[in-house]
Amino acid sequence: MKILLSTAKMALRSKRSQAPKPIFRSKAAAADYSDVYCERCGSGESPGELLLCDKCDKGFHLFCLRPILVAVPKGSWFCPSCSKQKKPNSFPLVQTKIIDFFRIQRSTESIQKPSQDIQKKRKRSSSLVVSKKRRKLLPFSPSEDPERRLEQMRSLATALTASGTEFSNELTYRPGMAPRSVNQSALEKGGMQVLSKEDSVTLNLWKRMMNRGEWPPLMVVFDPKEGFTVEADRFIKDLTIITEYVGDVDYLKNRENDDGDSMMTLLHADNPSQSLVICPDMRGNIARFINGINNHTQEGRKKQNLKCVRYDVDGECRVLLIANRDISKGERLYYDYNGYEHEYPTEHFV
Repeated sequence: MKILLSTAKMALRSKRSQAPKPIFRSKAAAADYSDVYCERCGSGESPGELLLCDKCDKGFHLFCLRPILVAVPKGSWFCPSCSKQKKPNSFPLVQTKIIDFFRIQRSTESIQKPSQDIQKKRKRSSSLVVSKKRRKLLPFSPSEDPERRLEQMRSLATALTASGTEFSNELTYRPGMAPRSVNQSALEKGGMQVLSKEDSVTLNLWKRMMNRGEWPPLMVVFDPKEGFTVEADRFIKDLTIITEYVGDVDYLKNRENDDGDSMMTLLHADNPSQSLVICPDMRGNIARFINGINNHTQEGRKKQNLKCVRYDVDGECRVLLIANRDISKGERLYYDYNGYEHEYPTEHFV
């Protein structure tokens, strides 16, 4: 379970977690909780974040578990010993199955040759005379080896399958949730940064490349401490668009009691009833597996190599994760979950 929650929901989660008693799954254990302690740290402090195993009744702090649990799981919960946690099964390394999984609309030839669009764009932009220095967003550069690109795609398919998530690279609007008509950047409290025309072209290029199966050089790996996390599989330049944060769009007010672990603020409106969040628990992409930094420590802050930016794109709100420095091959990707409200409790992050 990934340790990401909407920044707009942080205060709500904090209130819910401040329960006076441990979180008991067993009625027998609930009768006497005075001597309950965490099996990992040995402490009985923070009782509101102590979770009891449904099988052995042993206690564990949500933040002492690895991977960390950000919220109480729905239904029964079993500790690592009782659940016999195993590494997720890998998705089959079969090109046709991977193409079907990601619904790639292209001929199979393009997986052998990366698109020339990115080279054309770079040549075109390099020929312009820049009169004003402005930092422009960049498209990703796919790995040249087609077998390696299949490995990268398989790694994401493995993570999505293990988390029960359907792949989607778009914001989705479902019946009973917020309609697309309410996603209006004009409602953003204090205004929203407008994506420039040139950067919009880059974003559209990024979308086309993804639709053709030209994958960004990213590998999703399973870490026993952090859960699923994302690594750069080749050098990535500063200002490269890593991914768009996508999922089902809903009103924040509808998600106040939701235990989803990956919600992201989409629209922070003056009128709270108009605020929107992205919920990638049912539909999503690689964004939900990119972890956050512990911004309470200098070491944690040094890990940050991405920034999360909300943009006005043709009048609608969109969320992009962008490299904020050059990223070396093998480096894990992190960004600061406290980019806006500064309320997300990250002190227990690895």
